[in-house]
Amino acid sequence: MKVLVTGAAGFIGFHMCSALMAEGHEVHGLDNVNAYYNQSLKLARLNILGTNPVDLVPGTAYEGKAGFTFYYQDLLESEAFNTLVSEIRPEIIIHLAAQAGVRHSIRHPQSFIDSNIQGFFNVLEACRNYPVRHLIYASSSSVYGTNTEIPFKESAQTDHPISLYGATKKAGEVLAHSYVELYKIPATGLRFFTVYGPWGRPDMAYYKFANQIINGDTIEVYNQGDMSRDFTYVDDIINGIKALIQFPPSSSPGASHRILNIGRSSPVSLLAFIETLEKYLERKAMKEFLPLQQGDIPSTWADTNALQELTGYAPTTDLDEGIRKFVEWYKSYHRIS
Repeated sequence: MKVLVTGAAGFIGFHMCSALMAEGHEVHGLDNVNAYYNQSLKLARLNILGTNPVDLVPGTAYEGKAGFTFYYQDLLESEAFNTLVSEIRPEIIIHLAAQAGVRHSIRHPQSFIDSNIQGFFNVLEACRNYPVRHLIYASSSSVYGTNTEIPFKESAQTDHPISLYGATKKAGEVLAHSYVELYKIPATGLRFFTVYGPWGRPDMAYYKFANQIINGDTIEVYNQGDMSRDFTYVDDIINGIKALIQFPPSSSPGASHRILNIGRSSPVSLLAFIETLEKYLERKAMKEFLPLQQGDIPSTWADTNALQELTGYAPTTDLDEGIRKFVEWYKSYHRIS
C-alpha cells in the first residue's frame, strides 16, 4: 500500500510512518520542519526513520529506510504539493500536518490560519485532482469547546469552539465536508484526545511538567487542579488509524465524509497525571495553582463507540504504563540518569 503522511517529522506523524514502515508499506512523508519547537527533535525523529537531512533543501526528497522517502516541503506551496501527489499517486493520505497549541493560537493566530486552513485546503485540492482511496485527517477534541455533555459524542454541538486552534480544526471539518459533497472524496476526520508518549512535543503539558520537575521548577496547575483529560497513548492512536485505513466511507450521496472521536475514553484528573509523572521521575513537583486559562476547558472525555463498532478499536495502554514508557524515553533522550 502506498501512503502519504503529512507532518511526518511531527510527534504523531513520526509514529505513523514508523508503524506503516514496519508493516512493509511504501511510505512517503512530508514536513516543513518549522521552528515551532526545537527542530533538533524533529530531525532526530527523521533520523530514526532512516533519513539524515543535515542541510535541509526545500523541495528535496531524502531516502530513508526501506520503503520510506521524506520530502522537505511546505504544504502552503500548493503547486509543488499537487505535483508531488501527482508523482506519488498515493492510495491513502494521512494528513497530520498542523500548527498545534491552544494557547499558542491566541498569541500567533496567523500561523494557524495558514497551516490548518490553507494547508488543509491544499490537501483537499490535491485529493480532488488525484483521487485517493481514503483521506484520513486530524481534527481535535478542541472543537467541542465548553460542551458539558460528557462523554463527548460526535453528534454534539461543535459550532462554538473557544480557542482559535479549535476554530481552525472545525473549519477543516467543514471544508472537508464540502469537498466530499462536491467531489466524492472518501474522507474521515479524527478528533484526537490529548495524545502523549515518547517523542512527544515539548510544548505539551506532560513534557513541560517533566522538564520542570527535573529542573526543580514550579509547575503551573490551572483551574486550581480541577481538570481532567482523556489522555491517550500514541500507540493506541496509531493502531486506531491503521485499522481505519481499511474502512473508507461509502461513496453513496451524503455518506462519504465521516467524523470520529479517537481517545482512551477514560479521563484522568490532572493531579493524578502529575502524581504518575512524579512516581516515574522519582521526584516531587512544586505546584502553583492558578485559575483556568483563556481558551482552555476543564475536562475532555471521548465517546469512541462509533470507531470501536467500525474497526474494533480498543486502546490497551493505561496511564501508568504510558507514563512509564514516556519517562523511559525522556530520560534516555535527555541523558538523565
